[in-house]
Amino acid sequence: MNDFLPHDVDCWQYLEHTAARVFALYGYREIRVPVVEKTDLFARSIGLATDIVEKEMYSFQDRNGDSLSLRPEGTAGVVRAALEQGMLHNAVHRLWYTGPMFRHERPQKGRYRQFHQIGLEAFGMAEAELDAEIIVLTATLWKELGIQDVNLQLNSLGTPESRGQYRDALVAFYEQHRASLDEDSLRRLETNPMRILDSKDKTVSQLNKEAPSILDHLDKESAEHLDRVQELLQSLDVDYHLNAGLVRGLDYYTRTVFEWTTDQLGAQSAICGGGRYDGLVETLGGKPTPAVGFGIGMERLIELMRLQSCCGEPEQPDVYIVQTGMDAASAAMQLADQLRGKGFRTLCNVGSTGFKSQLKRADRSGAAMAVILGEDEVRNNSATIKELSTGEQLSVSEDNLVEELRRRLQDLE
Repeated sequence: MNDFLPHDVDCWQYLEHTAARVFALYGYREIRVPVVEKTDLFARSIGLATDIVEKEMYSFQDRNGDSLSLRPEGTAGVVRAALEQGMLHNAVHRLWYTGPMFRHERPQKGRYRQFHQIGLEAFGMAEAELDAEIIVLTATLWKELGIQDVNLQLNSLGTPESRGQYRDALVAFYEQHRASLDEDSLRRLETNPMRILDSKDKTVSQLNKEAPSILDHLDKESAEHLDRVQELLQSLDVDYHLNAGLVRGLDYYTRTVFEWTTDQLGAQSAICGGGRYDGLVETLGGKPTPAVGFGIGMERLIELMRLQSCCGEPEQPDVYIVQTGMDAASAAMQLADQLRGKGFRTLCNVGSTGFKSQLKRADRSGAAMAVILGEDEVRNNSATIKELSTGEQLSVSEDNLVEELRRRLQDLE
């Protein structure tokens, strides 16, 4: 679990602000839910046979003996909140969230035990148009962030019934090749055989090329749904690769699933994943409600943003106030307050350091302008503006200071 220092947080804030702006363009509103939920919520939603529930959750008993867990993902908590607050009764909702998640897994590059997600969930719309819209939204986000060279992987998991038939076909196939399965795949063969398709073992990965394709086992409605999603993506000029081996790690997905991947982050290639989960609301006690969502791994995306120089520039101060003398110190604090009230990002020197030392501080602060107040300036109701990049200085009256600062800062843009 990591600390994030101010120079790190600049990039995080740039991502968060950009995502919030893009989500708002598509009509999504933020929801905030607890980081601790009842363990049963995740067991029912994610699936008992998933690695997350079996091996990775941070679970504990509270003083009342209830089993609680730190949330390992965001969707289940959002669905629980929407149900408890009566939001899903004959209603359409577009929601987004962000925050820390927790999984006890082997730390590696871009993957930590406390990690952060930003994602969205849309309820009440069963049409393929929503699936396509959410995928286009993610493509818009990459464009706004300046991210390049990411690839969209697309698949369908069908309905629970058609997936059950596919599961039987997979089990029959892998039983014929048990000698080629590693220990983890043999365990999954008994609990969740579709997850074998996600194996990183080289022998198993090679075997998976011969495995039955889920696309050959889709029910008619799911196949038509997938065709419509592809048609819409093509009409919107969104490139994708149809990947029958894409299964996702959570049991609640139905029909459309997708991932955005990159080859620039090593083995951890996915930066965003999601899909449709039409049965989850009912599983958690609500009425049947169609839904689609996705989650973005923020650490991995930020790593990619840094590699591609997409973090934006941190905001620097506009003005650094340099002051000499007791009267000037009081006047400098008043002036700083006035400038902040006018929208200038302003730092005011604190302490009795010398004039040259203060100018060095002003340079190091990144401010564009220094405003100098000494005893003479206070006496004459004036100030000296110094453009720190050129050294040019100008004395102005207090009445003209704001206008002159604004003009000079605009000239530097």
